Amino acid sequence: MDSAALLDLLGNENRRRILRLLARKPCYVTEISEYLGVSPKAVIEHLRKLEEAGLIESRVDDQRRKYFHIARNVRLEVNVSPYGYASKSAYPSNNSFDITTCRHLSLDVAWDETDQLDDLLSALEDLEQLENELSLAQRWVQGQLCDVLDRVSEIVGAGPESRIYADVLASVRSEPKSISELGREVGAPREVVAELLEVMADEGIVHRTERGWELTTNG
Repeated sequence: MDSAALLDLLGNENRRRILRLLARKPCYVTEISEYLGVSPKAVIEHLRKLEEAGLIESRVDDQRRKYFHIARNVRLEVNVSPYGYASKSAYPSNNSFDITTCRHLSLDVAWDETDQLDDLLSALEDLEQLENELSLAQRWVQGQLCDVLDRVSEIVGAGPESRIYADVLASVRSEPKSISELGREVGAPREVVAELLEVMADEGIVHRTERGWELTTNG
């Protein structure tokens, strides 16, 4: 699901409360209505939207009562900083990814289907610790990103527009680019990119060649 659509969907407090309830156990409409303190009709509408988005599913029990439950794992990330706004979501979860390839993670969380209860509880504790580590790592990366952009801003004298300067510099650092190519890559109008390049050329940071614009110095 598109991250913007997911944000809009979860912007409703009652839909968030429904998901919190369903994360504990499957429920039918009357249970959810009593939990939320809203009418069954309103609950049905919220459930419809969540089901259309693929976040929940339903099943019918032997008494022909319709139960709703969480359908899949979804992770939504939102980053807001002085240099930009970004959101992304990704699902389903990837159980085949080899976490041991991430050399900066300290935990070995290997387990298999033959593990007994004690082993599973130990693995659960390790995974919860890993989740905390990843959360801290994301905060660290965000802080480092802002620090780097602050430094870019100081070097090019760009002020709050340093993010687009940084994006342009990162692009020409890999290979020479034309103004049109840079515009497509950084998502900015050709005229804006041309002006940025001229400013940085005056500072001796980039220069134009027959192959396109190139980085002159690493600062």
